[in-house]
Amino acid sequence: LALLETRCMGLDYVSSICPQMLPCQLLSSTAARMSVVEKAFCKFVMYGDTSASGNDMMGKNFSKMCKESGVIDGKAVTSTDIDIIFDKVKTKGACTINFVEFQQAMKELCSKCFKGTLSEEALQAVYGLIKGKEPGSSMCATKATEVGGVERLTDTSKYTGSHKEPFDESGKGKGLAGQQDLTDNSSYVGAYKGAATYDQTH
Repeated sequence: LALLETRCMGLDYVSSICPQMLPCQLLSSTAARMSVVEKAFCKFVMYGDTSASGNDMMGKNFSKMCKESGVIDGKAVTSTDIDIIFDKVKTKGACTINFVEFQQAMKELCSKCFKGTLSEEALQAVYGLIKGKEPGSSMCATKATEVGGVERLTDTSKYTGSHKEPFDESGKGKGLAGQQDLTDNSSYVGAYKGAATYDQTH
């Protein structure tokens, strides 16, 4: 395998490619991947401020992006790590980072996210977490999980006896009829068979 040094979006890295792959093909693939990441970057830049240029990301948006994409896991990478790295890569005196600085931040983060992994592989893995993401995407995943949980809880095939009574076969709640043992109290004498036969004219 030949090693080809390339520069893409301000990042230098070394990629291992097959002899059959042309340099232009590699560059095209890398550019396409980074384009998807940049789109995610822009969406988070615009979050909470539709008038934003889309070029410069504030610290709170950077933190939100890392949290919703799963870069922050609370163990290997915490919100404190994110704040430290953001301050490290931004221009002195600035309160935002551009896309080139964002990529530098990702290089700083990848070694924390994927310890023991080659730096380039770790970097691409971090980008894999981010690409395609947009503000609120993790909330959608949570809602889907919640819906799945409700379906599981209302599946009557998983219950026996009184536990399945609150739901019909489709999983729809029966309401009061499914929660109480309703009895016929029209007569206080259980064995009496003449209910509703009394002649009201007497």
